[in-house]
Amino acid sequence: MRPLPLAAAAVAAPRAALRLLGRGLAAAMSTAGPLKSVDYEVFGRVQGVCFRMYTEDEAKKIGVVGWVKNTSKGTVTGQVQGPEEKVNSMKSWLSKIGSPSSRIDRTNFSNEKTISKLEYSNFSIRY
Repeated sequence: MRPLPLAAAAVAAPRAALRLLGRGLAAAMSTAGPLKSVDYEVFGRVQGVCFRMYTEDEAKKIGVVGWVKNTSKGTVTGQVQGPEEKVNSMKSWLSKIGSPSSRIDRTNFSNEKTISKLEYSNFSIRY
């Protein structure tokens, strides 16, 4: 029995929608002003307090991409990329808020630059 064209379209539609959504996100980010990239390192009580998980959640809420990971010296480091105003919101969160049980003593930002396109497709925790 041959598959119905409607059934085939229904199976293909979610994939097509996801491709369009992915392109839409990249297009939306590229038209929202200049794209920025910045590296960061957060000092204080930032390990063992779900800091990476909250950072990933906040990055996804704000709409930036990049990564976060613990370091062997007890800090948290990573990179954030996205439209300038969204990167600035994330920088503020990394400097002042963090996870509920964390204590941020200071946050260093480095290698801040304008980029032509995003180098990541999402925000992730690295190990």
